[in-house]
Amino acid sequence: MSDYERLTALSTSEIWARTDEILTTRGELAASAEGHHSRTWSGAEGTVHVDIHRHGPSAVVTIRTDRLRTSKIDGVVRHLMNQLPYQPGDPERE
Repeated sequence: MSDYERLTALSTSEIWARTDEILTTRGELAASAEGHHSRTWSGAEGTVHVDIHRHGPSAVVTIRTDRLRTSKIDGVVRHLMNQLPYQPGDPERE
């Protein structure tokens, strides 16, 4: 029900690593499906679907949840998006 999109300078492998770490620890979700450009995590707090598409030096990360923007999992997703820097060397944000 909620969609988020972010352009980032991170590599695809770094994006997947950060996404998995944050969704499994903060979101208490477990990986439930995996494709070439997408992965899904599910748990008691809901389901999160992540797509990554590389365009030159940047990647577009699109995240969809099945909850409202006021849910706990959407707060975790917003935190995740803040951990994906726009430019190389950008600091992480809280």
